[in-house]
Amino acid sequence: MPYRRTENVVRRLAAREQAILTAALSLAAEGGMHAVQIAAVAKRANIAAGTVYRYFPSKSDLIAEVIAAVSARELTALRRAADAAPGPLSALAAAVATFAARALAERKLAWATLAEPVDADIDAMRLDFRQSVAAEIEARIRAARTRQLLPEQDARAAAPAIVGALVEGLIGPLAPDHAEAAAAREAVQEMTLMALRALGVIDARARGLVAQVPLP
Repeated sequence: MPYRRTENVVRRLAAREQAILTAALSLAAEGGMHAVQIAAVAKRANIAAGTVYRYFPSKSDLIAEVIAAVSARELTALRRAADAAPGPLSALAAAVATFAARALAERKLAWATLAEPVDADIDAMRLDFRQSVAAEIEARIRAARTRQLLPEQDARAAAPAIVGALVEGLIGPLAPDHAEAAAAREAVQEMTLMALRALGVIDARARGLVAQVPLP
């Protein structure tokens, strides 16, 4: 008769896997992907390094799971904010501002999962994350275009340009260091205004499309 894991065993295994992932996420948030080393993750999770390898056969597998977890979390937050907005332009502004605010709140982790140079074999997953964010922005641009709230434009080209500007302008190596909460909120507003203006919304602030966005 084949061995069947009990519910307690399944829960314990899942909890251990989550502890490993949580440890890897915290290390990435502190020092980027280069800080995600198996020995360091094991120490942070208070388990043996060999245990980490039982769940994630290689460091690349673990980093890929970190990127997948962050991607799922951030896309959910972006969609929730946009879907709660009262109209297409407000949804676009909410999507941009939410992505910007959350990226800036966890600057090192956002850079690590979106753009930090790492091993070539995980670049595809990072690219998929960026493309997914761009696809969400593109959908909001198209919705506003359908209502004739934006000028005619190529949403497929505009969306990744907006994502690139947000990444480089807020969390890239050349971005200013917004240490104070007020400065961070102002930076999110300015980048959201820039994105809206680039898409053809000149009077975004006057129309109340950009509000104070609380950082996570």
